Parts: sequence; C-alpha cells; structure tokens
Amino acid sequence: MNEAQQAELAGIRAGKVYVAGHRGMVGSAIVRRLAADGCARLVLRGHDELDLADQAQVRGFFEAERPDYVFLAAARVGGILANRDHPAQFIYENLAIAANVAHAAHRCSTRRLLNLGSSCIYPREAPQPIPEEALMTGALEPTNAAYAHAKIAAIKLCESYNREYGTDFRSLMPTNLYGPRDNFDLQSSHVVPALIRKFHEARRTRAPAVEIWGTGRPRREFLHVDDLADACLFLMSLPAEALRAVTEPDRSHVNVGCGEDLSIAELATTIGRIVGFEGGISFNPRYPDGTPRKLLDVSRMRALGWTARRKLDEGLAETYRWYLDHVAA
Repeated sequence: MNEAQQAELAGIRAGKVYVAGHRGMVGSAIVRRLAADGCARLVLRGHDELDLADQAQVRGFFEAERPDYVFLAAARVGGILANRDHPAQFIYENLAIAANVAHAAHRCSTRRLLNLGSSCIYPREAPQPIPEEALMTGALEPTNAAYAHAKIAAIKLCESYNREYGTDFRSLMPTNLYGPRDNFDLQSSHVVPALIRKFHEARRTRAPAVEIWGTGRPRREFLHVDDLADACLFLMSLPAEALRAVTEPDRSHVNVGCGEDLSIAELATTIGRIVGFEGGISFNPRYPDGTPRKLLDVSRMRALGWTARRKLDEGLAETYRWYLDHVAA
C-alpha cells in the first residue's frame, strides 16, 4: 500500500462510516474488518431501525448522520429456490435499496460509496473467466435474473451519478461467498451453507447418503467473506486516479474473487470430508443446475494490488466450526 492509499485509509479511520446491512454475512465481516483497522466512528442501523426500501426513512437518516463513507452491503439475497419463488421481492427491494441509499449519499455529500454487487450480473454464457467487459453482452441466467437486473441497475446508477454529479461511487462484484453468519436455511441458502447443513445432519442421523440438487457438474468459484471485507476496505481506500487507471467510464465496476473454481461435486466431496460424513453422495438432476460455469476474471483487482489469501479448505473448516457453535448448537 503506497503513501497515497495510506492517506486515504487514514481518512476512513477518522471519518464517519456507515455500513448498510451490518447484521448480514457481508456487512458483519466489513464491520469486523473496519474495527480491526481502527475505524471508531461506525454508524450502524438494523432493519428494525431503518428500512432502506423506504425513501423517506433513508433521507432522514442521511440528513441526521451525514456519513463520510458508505459500504452498501444491504440486499435481499437467496439461492435458486428463493429467487425462483420471489422474483418480484428480489428486484423491487434491491432496486429500492440501491436507489434510496445512492441518492441520499449524493444529497448529503458523502465522500465515497462502495456498492456491493454479485457475479450473477454477467450473462449465462459469458466467456470464462468472466471479464468486467462481459456485462450486458448476453442473456442472464433465468434462475436469478430478477436479482441480477437489480444489481446491474445499481452499477449503472453509481456510474450515472458519478458522470452527472461528480460523486465517487464505486462498485465491487464478488464471486460466490461463504463464511461466518451465512444463511443455513435449506429453503433459501446458497450452496456452501446448504451442503454444510446437509452433511452435518446426515452425519448426525447416520444417513447412508446425501442428495445434492442438480448434476454436480457446474463449476463455481468461492471467496471467504473475510477476504471480501479486506477487498472492500482496499478498494474504498484506493485513490480515485488509481482506480480510473484500470477501469472505463462505462465499465467502472471491479470483480473480486480467488481466481480458481471447482465443480459442485468436488465441493460436496470436500465439505463431506470436513464434516466427517462417511456415507455416499447422490445427485438429483430434476433440480436446476443454474449457470454451467462462473469464474471471474480478477486481473483488474490484482493489477490494483489485492489478492485473496484464504484457501478453500481452511475457510470451509472455519465456517463449519462457526455453524457448530452458532447454528447446530
């Protein structure tokens, strides 16, 4: 980290920082990272205190607090089933959250905002690994299209405010995430917490096998949420000219991931071993696979000076320990 970025980081430590969605997996990891770095003026509000989909509430909050920096990690999220069953809720809530927070940040002269998106913004048949330039070049994966449209709109919202008003709104697109405080509900969870819970329950009940939805062939990349939190602080503290050097006005978002993927079958085998399950694994092709492969091109982030540090086995073992202590118990 050079002197210019050190100076930017000092400004974040001294400033008032609002983390939207601080109770979720991503938001809580960002809070932990900020606290560890000495950021003492954190502004936090739960959904029971502030409904980010309510424009009047958001406007009043920003006028009262006037945060210098905003990490926009609040979102309605879920797995394939949740996205399939509730597309209207996914697109409405995520559009409203992004629009309300970005507009309020602009009105109250927030110095910098970091918008968190998702790798599902890219076309189903995007080139692999997926470069930032692939955005809006093809059809989306149908199983999460509503959520993806909202996240694409949030990127364009940030770019438009930057172009018209001179704001400094940045967008970071993480790959599939996992880690402490994940959602382990089998009806709405993503693949890693779902598999952890399935294998744990199977081990506890001594089931002969675990059924995995889909064929097991799709390939996915996974990033530990604490690595993402580190990337968020890194990108937030990056001087504007350094970020502009690797982006374009109409493609200003940046991918973040580990740069490696594996099949769902390989992931299931790994999690089964970590959990200690000794039975078999079967695959049910009646359930959708989703996108065949989703590996992000993270060369921009690496060019800026950031790379992921956690190995997948290490991160999965840590996540399982958290599950045992906070969910299974």
